[in-house]
Amino acid sequence: MTEAHSVKRQARGRQRIADILDAALALFAQNGYEGTSTNAIAARAGISPGSLYQFFPNKEAIAEALSARLLEQMRAAHSSAFDLAQVTDLTLHELIDRMVDPLIAFNLANPGAKALMANTDLPARLQGAARPLQQAVVDRVAAIIGARSPRLPAAERNLAAMVAVRIVVAMMPPIVTAQGAERNALIAELKKALHGYVLPIEAH
Repeated sequence: MTEAHSVKRQARGRQRIADILDAALALFAQNGYEGTSTNAIAARAGISPGSLYQFFPNKEAIAEALSARLLEQMRAAHSSAFDLAQVTDLTLHELIDRMVDPLIAFNLANPGAKALMANTDLPARLQGAARPLQQAVVDRVAAIIGARSPRLPAAERNLAAMVAVRIVVAMMPPIVTAQGAERNALIAELKKALHGYVLPIEAH
């Protein structure tokens, strides 16, 4: 096999993996994790089950790879939104916009992420693969709370970050499902709830 053929084969392999993960993401959004089979993922990706198994031995491996990809995309999306050098200069309303809007955009672009973010129906053995998706957001929020309220004890800061993220996670499915004015209203209510929760913490 020539070097050119090897490069093309590797490129096809990378594309096939991307197609499988895209198919899994769409089906997780539609049917949940437990309601999605490897055969359905293969069919959605336009390949045979045998071809799928050349890249992933089972559905758990697909979910783990998808979790890793989503985590990388989430970090890229939040790199500017969570700039700690700027958060202390923002009003609370501005801060919430900067934090929530990228999360909403990420979930609208990746509706299946909620099946991994919320662990709605993942088996226990897969929660470790999905946990970095949640923890990455919690850690970022905790760091921002610490930057704005440096006297707040670490334990309280981490607890507040976890609760704030849980509020966002709970609201994300109806926001993703809604359209137009209904979606805008839900986003406004989410931001109002976060403002009401965080304001007393910052005044602490």
